[in-house]
Amino acid sequence: MIQFAKIIGLFSLAGTIVPPVLFALHMIPLEPVKSSMFVSTVVWLITAPMWMKTE
Repeated sequence: MIQFAKIIGLFSLAGTIVPPVLFALHMIPLEPVKSSMFVSTVVWLITAPMWMKTE
């Protein structure tokens, strides 16, 4: 479960970095950037505590 949360968390971090870069390069419009960043942020906030907690 922890490994799965790490993988999903890393993909969600990529989802907060890649869309603004694509927008800056005029490859995608602003609305998809906002949506993908919102979803990625929510996913990150859900998965990060799962694998970052210390025991």
